[in-house]
Amino acid sequence: MSFTPPLPPVFAGENYHIWVVKMKTYLQAHDLWSVVESDVEPPPLRANPTIAQIRQHSEERAKKHKAMACLQNCVSDVIFTRIMACDSPKQAWDRLKEEFMGSDKTRQQQVINLRREFENLKMKESETIKQYSDRIMATVNNIRLLGEDFSDSRVVEKVITTLPERFESKISSLEDSRDLTTISFFELVNSLYALKQRRASRQEEHPEGAFQEKDREGSISSQKAKKPWFERMEKSRKDAGRRRFPPCIHCKKTNHLEKYYWNRLDIQCKNYKQYGHHEKICKGKEKAHTQQQVQAKTTEDLQAQE
Repeated sequence: MSFTPPLPPVFAGENYHIWVVKMKTYLQAHDLWSVVESDVEPPPLRANPTIAQIRQHSEERAKKHKAMACLQNCVSDVIFTRIMACDSPKQAWDRLKEEFMGSDKTRQQQVINLRREFENLKMKESETIKQYSDRIMATVNNIRLLGEDFSDSRVVEKVITTLPERFESKISSLEDSRDLTTISFFELVNSLYALKQRRASRQEEHPEGAFQEKDREGSISSQKAKKPWFERMEKSRKDAGRRRFPPCIHCKKTNHLEKYYWNRLDIQCKNYKQYGHHEKICKGKEKAHTQQQVQAKTTEDLQAQE
């Protein structure tokens, strides 16, 4: 039964790292990758070749043109103008690689940056094991796309050494049942996830302990969130001070109601029975209080002298 691979998506200038993998597989399926990789002409025919040898030689020479046709038809017209002057599929392939992945020096610098990024990866407290593993594999895949080898054992070691303390018991359980030096990255992630599911099932079977722990955590959280009464009062007072009211008809300010404006002609001061201000802002009251203190002090001094 013949197999015809589907055409890869047309490369229009974006996601080159995805297109190049699909294109390479496509060319390999058609037995055309060798002419892109090496660009070596088939050896010339010997004297008195047979019909089979002539046919085979013709097919080998045609591979170069078939690969070129695949590359030209799997890129957009804008990209085609950049490889239309290339004489061989290898030259066209290298041209695209240099433009969209950079030169060898640029790629080497990218690898260095990605390796540094990999070394600095750590799991966040808010992350799940799947989210963290996705971040790690995204960085590793970018390194591998640049042609650098990156072993699974190194990725596994990175995960184990950067997991938070809450995974320590799970790692210990895995060490008792598996050889972590031979486990693959995806086996590690799936095993950690399976342990999590198993513990969740145990908590469902014995909900009392889980509920007690949850209530204890909720109580601690509520205690932390609850503030003393004087802090709440102070906050309410500050919030009230920031409130805005309709403009006062007397002073035009918006930080108080009209009834609390105490310099009105219709208000009688209870201290001196005079109109024009409230006793709370009466300056005469302060003077009277001061005079009373002075008189009391003088009386005490006279009594002491007698």
